[in-house]
Amino acid sequence: MITNDATILRLKHEVLFEVAKRAWAGTLEEERDNIPYEMIPGPQAQYRCCIYKERELIKQRVRLAEGKCPTGRDTKNVVQVINAACEECPIASYIVTDNCRKCMGKACQNSCHFGAISMGQHRAHIDPSKCKECGKCAQACPYNAIAHLERPCKKVCPVDAITYDEYGICQIDEKKCIQCGACIHSCPFGAIGSKTFMVDVINLIRAGKEVVAMVAPATEGQFGKDITMASLKTALKKAGFADMVEVGLGGDMTAAYEAQEWAEAYKEGKKMTTSCCPAFVNMIKQHFPQLLDNMSTTVSPMCAVSRYLKTVRPGVITVFIGPCIAKKSETLDLNIKDNADYAMTFGELRAMLKAKDITLEPEENNYQESSVFGKRFGNGGGVTAAVLECFKEMGEDIEPKVAKCSGGAECKKALLLLKVGKLPEDFIEGMACVGGCVGGPSKHKGEVEAKKDRDALIASADGRKVLENLKQYPMDQFSMHRH
Repeated sequence: MITNDATILRLKHEVLFEVAKRAWAGTLEEERDNIPYEMIPGPQAQYRCCIYKERELIKQRVRLAEGKCPTGRDTKNVVQVINAACEECPIASYIVTDNCRKCMGKACQNSCHFGAISMGQHRAHIDPSKCKECGKCAQACPYNAIAHLERPCKKVCPVDAITYDEYGICQIDEKKCIQCGACIHSCPFGAIGSKTFMVDVINLIRAGKEVVAMVAPATEGQFGKDITMASLKTALKKAGFADMVEVGLGGDMTAAYEAQEWAEAYKEGKKMTTSCCPAFVNMIKQHFPQLLDNMSTTVSPMCAVSRYLKTVRPGVITVFIGPCIAKKSETLDLNIKDNADYAMTFGELRAMLKAKDITLEPEENNYQESSVFGKRFGNGGGVTAAVLECFKEMGEDIEPKVAKCSGGAECKKALLLLKVGKLPEDFIEGMACVGGCVGGPSKHKGEVEAKKDRDALIASADGRKVLENLKQYPMDQFSMHRH
């Protein structure tokens, strides 16, 4: 899988491993400050200008691995900027290239209303302090000599939450940020990361607490066709988890209750949205608060399984594992009772297992707690398919039109249409990541890369129905609604 930060992913995972190793050994507190020097012994720099800068970056990443802000700021935002890494991007958004002929017409200079363009000895020059980034000069140039350099992090942000300070350092507007994590792997310098709760989870396991892992529906296929849910369950138990449950079961739970909401809304002529993607929910809360009444009140699959576990196993600590960054923010929302206590990514899980010398081994695909529809919740359109299946099983003769939104831009467009009363569809399935959860920012393999193995694993599952499957669980003993 190729990402903008592919060459520095090794460094990121190495930091997680070093932190996890010391957390398991109980020596992190004493050895934390040694990690940068052991990883960057010198005298030659490996990634940056000097070993001192590299060590500072390691130090800030260690803080992230411990669930802290990299620079000591007190903020609850999960997505964080590593300031020491963010200083290599050009400050100017528009720059004059060698194509400039310094022509007589000076169309660029004449089109600028802010006096930002002057003529140098060989070509035009744009003063970044005066440029308002309107783009008029680039449009006017007959030689296409003015390039628009939009920073990768800013370009992928669907809610314009990224700006820069006077030194060009990236800043995240936490009132706008939906914590989707799209910016993390778009940065070629690895200057954006997320807090992890890996150390907290390790400490709880070491303390003898009952900690149960909840593995996302998007997991199947991420580690190859031979690594099944049973493989993960075995490895997690070796690591000290008391048990593991597949969150596809929560997909069945969410689909069943969301189907009831959709059926009622459809008959009333009310348009609704899904509520299982936390980044999509954050988008509604922060950017379209007037649409909160249109959002399903059904909890996410993660929360559903957590509530089920806390009902049948009082005192249990629940930990979600998947490719999602925004799930971390969902666990921090104290307004949702009995949600998962922690959320971790695949990379953090791999660091935990590697630190204990545990590998994922092939096993028969004989562990299943969800229907195929619950397992497909991790794919774009999977929620809709599961809800429509529930309609059939409920005997509801409903064929709604659904806007299946894949990615933040599509979600934003559909919500804007709903806001102004021009959405042609009856419902919105909002997935902030392109392709659904399988396209999450912390995926191990890309959606296309994992598709064949994922399809093979899911194809081997039995054909149980959604509602029939839920009869095995005490659904009447816990709430499936947010409040």
